[in-house]
Amino acid sequence: MRILPNGDAALLAEFTSLDDVLAHYRALDADRPHGVIDLVPAARTVLVRFEPREIRGDTVRRWITETPPADADTVVADEVVIDVRYDGPDLTEVGERTGLGADGVISAHTGRVWTVAFGGFAPGFAYLTGGDDRLQVSRRESPRVAVPAGAVGLAGEFSGIYPQRSPGGWQLIGTTDAELWQPDRTPAALLRPGARVRFRPVRHSRVTGSSAPDAQPTDG
Repeated sequence: MRILPNGDAALLAEFTSLDDVLAHYRALDADRPHGVIDLVPAARTVLVRFEPREIRGDTVRRWITETPPADADTVVADEVVIDVRYDGPDLTEVGERTGLGADGVISAHTGRVWTVAFGGFAPGFAYLTGGDDRLQVSRRESPRVAVPAGAVGLAGEFSGIYPQRSPGGWQLIGTTDAELWQPDRTPAALLRPGARVRFRPVRHSRVTGSSAPDAQPTDG
């Protein structure tokens, strides 16, 4: 771990891997001292923002360095269930590239509980990790000019959901009606760092375009 100053009200903790980021973020988030106002994880860093009038920077630095990492099983985390129609334009290609076939991709994507590692790219966009290693595929060579809101995609080790219409280069395997970002909601983001995410398939007819859930939808 390396800790760097980031202005007079933040410290940036650098780590060597995403696993280290997640382990330290879980521990820090579970026991924030008074005056620490925000923790922002990324792929290799955790930004720690604090109020200098309430806590000294050297105290925050010592808290970061002395807090041991936490295993995922030791921290209670929210779980969000996302209903997905596996009708994405890249589903067949992903099935071919992984050797799983379309049905195998769906099974692998829904068969693990994912973890929100960090957010970025757009408000409400979450990078989800912890999925089946067989689903790792590269981004598209030519990004799409417009990806619709609710598109569920894969890129590298991550899965993600586009919260709004935007350009994007992820491999799209499905769509969801979940609202990832609502500015008037508290919190505005549905998927926050540390939360666990379970994808649930909904039946989809490619002939009629109709869909029906496998089970009754739950909150979130």
